[in-house]
Amino acid sequence: MSRQSSYSVYSKDVRNRTKQNRVPREILYQKLPNRKFDIIYADPPWDYNGKLQYDKTDLYVSTSSFKYPTMKTEKMMEIPIKKIASSNSLLFLWATSPHLEQAIQLGKAWGFEYRTVAFVWDKMNHNPGKYTLSNCELCLLFKHGKIPTPRGARNVRQLITVPRSEHSRKPVQAMQGIERMFPFQKKIELFAREKYRGWSAWGLDLVLKNKIKNLI
Repeated sequence: MSRQSSYSVYSKDVRNRTKQNRVPREILYQKLPNRKFDIIYADPPWDYNGKLQYDKTDLYVSTSSFKYPTMKTEKMMEIPIKKIASSNSLLFLWATSPHLEQAIQLGKAWGFEYRTVAFVWDKMNHNPGKYTLSNCELCLLFKHGKIPTPRGARNVRQLITVPRSEHSRKPVQAMQGIERMFPFQKKIELFAREKYRGWSAWGLDLVLKNKIKNLI
């Protein structure tokens, strides 16, 4: 008898638990605010094609599609984010290591130019990758036009060292750092789970929460 891999053992579980983003694209387009923003902050729901990954919280294997609806990069490129970007604006975009190339492509599709890495998040734990242990996640910085002014703090640290919490939730220290750097600019979080004070918010979770609220 041939030895089974974890992928084959859990393939049925993948099929049963995988979520699909069935919200019509038109709804997402309509929900974009009719205004411009100087700071755009996004944590895209990257799609892994159902590939299983090590996760101590979920039988040692998991996939992002178990946790939340994901979107193909090509579909996210179609969202007209450039329509809500001010002539001088910045995009802070979270990217998992396997999606660095796609993240840069996504930023360009939204009308921005890649500039640098804004934040490096040390999650204070690790997953075994195919090459080295996976400890960190990057938040990339893109620019459209010039850097928004007036500027705030110039000493915000790139490295964020805080433990990982629930799956995919990013450290609030990143948003706090952005606020310190650009305290007067109009800001929006894309793919948001909830509304953060002082920020506009847009995302599937908010659409669904509003639908549920209206039904109650």
